[in-house]
Amino acid sequence: MKDNNKIRVGITQGDVNGIGYEVILKTLEDDRILELCTPVVYGSAKIAAFYRKLLDLPQVPFCQISDPTEIAGDANYIINVIGEDFKVEPGEETRQAGEAAFISLERAVADLKAGKIDVLVTAPINKHNIQSETFHFPGHTEYLQSVCDDGSKALMILAGETMRVALVTTHLPVAQVSQNITTDLIYDKIEAFTTSLKKDYMIVNPRIAILSLNPHAGDNGVLGTEETEIIKPAIDRAHENKLQVFGPYSSDGFFGSGSFKHFDGILAMYHDQGLIPFKTLAMNDGVNFTAGLPFVRTSPDHGTAYDIAGKNVADPASMRSAIYSAIDIFRCRERYAEMTKNPLKKQYFDKSKDNVVLDLTKEDKDTDY
Repeated sequence: MKDNNKIRVGITQGDVNGIGYEVILKTLEDDRILELCTPVVYGSAKIAAFYRKLLDLPQVPFCQISDPTEIAGDANYIINVIGEDFKVEPGEETRQAGEAAFISLERAVADLKAGKIDVLVTAPINKHNIQSETFHFPGHTEYLQSVCDDGSKALMILAGETMRVALVTTHLPVAQVSQNITTDLIYDKIEAFTTSLKKDYMIVNPRIAILSLNPHAGDNGVLGTEETEIIKPAIDRAHENKLQVFGPYSSDGFFGSGSFKHFDGILAMYHDQGLIPFKTLAMNDGVNFTAGLPFVRTSPDHGTAYDIAGKNVADPASMRSAIYSAIDIFRCRERYAEMTKNPLKKQYFDKSKDNVVLDLTKEDKDTDY
């Protein structure tokens, strides 16, 4: 049961040999986090203590519980999901670390779907060592979509103070991008992005910029025809449905000129096209948000960073922003649901009677409507 209606934030440990525990511990050092939410780390109290000692970090007290239903009061909680004999090797890619990352993720997602936690924040994983018979996805985004039972389609959004970038294709080799982009897919992403900006960010009538695929937006077919044959028809369909979309814009000029400042969202055709400029401008506080799903999931916009693991130089700003963003989006969804529900009783006039209002919320089997 929630304590004082505080949002319960599930935090996965990610790859234990990366900087996950460092940014988690540095984030939870700030007691003000507990004023906003109840953190629940899915990992290992022993490993958390190992990193606190290794990095000489201030003490972050954890209450060890076996299930979120045991939450009682303001505290940082941790659920031990891996055994005591786990070997931590900072900076090393190991199969054991990948298995532990999945165990943490799987348990947190199960609790999220069961309503035991309210939102999910994931520490970075290594997309190679986590692969197994039970996890065969390019990343968190695709896995989280697969566990939804309602057919929800995930939309990857990178959000920061300066921009929000969504992707048409996500973790896909560049050589396969062109053949996977279709008018229907682009339109679906436009529609999903618009919905998310309204529901998750409370932007009433969002303006979205659409990036081109080819250099110089194809130069009227000289450098490619995807803009005229695939992207533009999707934009036209969006206009027919009263959606505020513009483009396609050549990405180099779009970002170089600062045009991104004039839009609520930017839809990129592929991963690096959107994420390189985003991370250049918003790396420290950027957040990866998986929109389009029935639950809220965010993560820092960086990876495992093996090269600096265990050196006490990792910046926790993105993890902190991920937690704040998850809380904000959860609250926005609650407000949006309240604003868009129909508070009026369904009423109908029976034409056979003079000015008699019938309340259709009550059963009246004798009246033919």
